[in-house]
Amino acid sequence: MDLILWRHADAQDGEPDLDRALTAKGHRQATDMAAWLRARLPDNVRVLVSPARRARQTADALGLDYRIVDEIAPGADGVHVLSAAGWPDAGESALVVGHQPTLGEAVSLLLYGEARELSIKKGGVLWLSNRVRGSKPQTILRAAMMPDML
Repeated sequence: MDLILWRHADAQDGEPDLDRALTAKGHRQATDMAAWLRARLPDNVRVLVSPARRARQTADALGLDYRIVDEIAPGADGVHVLSAAGWPDAGESALVVGHQPTLGEAVSLLLYGEARELSIKKGGVLWLSNRVRGSKPQTILRAAMMPDML
């Protein structure tokens, strides 16, 4: 299974939190990262998006259908992200568009086996896979891409 975690792009400050929109910079970040992702995404990818406006606007740049998942809204924990994605046993890949520190926590659970602080820049993507070597499950970091690297 591939698990692609995409942090929403740069957003305006303000309240209420769920209504914060992307900035002009955020729209550029989302557009650039969406182009990078479209060229690489598996055909069977499910796109799961936080209900926050900034996450939906980030996902909109991809141009694919997506499902809004309340369990990955701001304030969720990494376990909910992994559960929503079906990690590690889903039959298809998942792209999750969400928030910090939730996405970083999900990555740290997979890489370190515990929740640690791991920061993902706004608009950034971490792409992970899993496999079994012998009898041991392994998590593989396939890619880490940030908007300023495109």
